[in-house]
Amino acid sequence: MPRLLKKVAKKKMGLPPGTLVHVGEKKAEKVRISIIDYDEAHVEEKEAKSVEECFPFKDKPSVTWINVDGLHEVNLIEQLGAHFGLHPLLLEDILHTEQRPKLEDHEAYLFVVLKMFYYNGEAREIEAEQVSLILGPNFVISFQEREGDVFKYVRERIRNSKGRIRKVGADYLAYALIDAIVDNYFIILEKLGETIESLEEELVTNPMPDTLQTIHHLKREMIFLRKSVWPLREVISALDRGESPLIQESTDVYLRDLYDHTIQVIDSVETFRDMVSGMLDIYLSSVSNKMNEVMKVLTIIATIFIPLTFIAGIYGMNFQYMPELGWRWGYPAVWFVIGTILIVMLVYFRRKKWL
Repeated sequence: MPRLLKKVAKKKMGLPPGTLVHVGEKKAEKVRISIIDYDEAHVEEKEAKSVEECFPFKDKPSVTWINVDGLHEVNLIEQLGAHFGLHPLLLEDILHTEQRPKLEDHEAYLFVVLKMFYYNGEAREIEAEQVSLILGPNFVISFQEREGDVFKYVRERIRNSKGRIRKVGADYLAYALIDAIVDNYFIILEKLGETIESLEEELVTNPMPDTLQTIHHLKREMIFLRKSVWPLREVISALDRGESPLIQESTDVYLRDLYDHTIQVIDSVETFRDMVSGMLDIYLSSVSNKMNEVMKVLTIIATIFIPLTFIAGIYGMNFQYMPELGWRWGYPAVWFVIGTILIVMLVYFRRKKWL
């Protein structure tokens, strides 16, 4: 995060509002534009070789989904925004990839920003990218930082005419894209839940120094998730309760269902966050209990040897007139006393359940 803030300060300092500068990592080698145009009777899908191929779809009566993978070519984003009448400040937010999830109503179109997550199983961490959606009267434009997304099933529904997606407008398409992102949150949370469950078992049985690092890493992940998911509730609520003519009344029921899913995600994030926060206490308790067990064993050993050391110390003084020294059975008697004391103490500790 500090490196990113320095990059922002260096690129944006002194520039007027609306100046288009890509702020963030370059996650795609080249920009890829895909177009899906459909209605109830037909579907057309192609990959645009230039941004100009997107322009004719602005005024077509059918629904058009334009997806842009890669944000580092600023001129391309600027040309696309100019043709579709997008505000320069909106384009600036698209290019600045650390935006908070939000919704902006520009009357002629709606602008939605949210986060899309991926789970890296090898590194056991969450990777995120910003997704920006433009909802117009008959089109949806989505901007992603790289190729690959969670919209596979949305594309299949369009191609195969499954459900009602081909029978309704662009607002339902926007809902379907947001719903796909939210549904993917449940997959991420499921994987995090498995990680937390295995970590809890490790904490109870054999906590190691690496366990503490894993706890801190999970804590940062949950803070990042909470920061990204909490504002999404406001976005979905604003879409549902807004008065934009771009959202049809028939789509409201789906938005309310999406809102419920978002609340479930938030509840799960809060639950996991509390669990991870409590794991530090569990770790400290486990380490303390382990240390107590070690100290208990050492204390018992020391307690057993205290009287034995006392006896050995007495007969190690080497006074001249010690009657036991000249007694034939003195040495075996001392060992008998030592053995008796040892057995008595072990029996006593066992009855007290200290062993």
